[in-house]
Amino acid sequence: MGAPKITLAEVEQVARLARLALTDTEKEKMRRELDGILTYIDKLRALDTEGVPPTSRAVPTTNVMREDELKPSFPREDMLANAPDRAGELFRVPKIIEE
Repeated sequence: MGAPKITLAEVEQVARLARLALTDTEKEKMRRELDGILTYIDKLRALDTEGVPPTSRAVPTTNVMREDELKPSFPREDMLANAPDRAGELFRVPKIIEE
């Protein structure tokens, strides 16, 4: 394990900027976690990405939605045939809003 990539003073500076009140234990924990993140970033930087196209996602995504296509609907008379209460070409429904 090499030297830490982030010091306790830097953690305190970040905590101050973020207006976080950290205990000494929390500061040390934050230092270790940030150090781990920075170490991992160094590993990523070491990878040879020559020829790898840039992408915004790690896995490809596909659109699962169908195309919005106009289709004929049921004939109006067939729809109204089962209406319990019909008013011409409309469904009559109980009143739900009181005046």
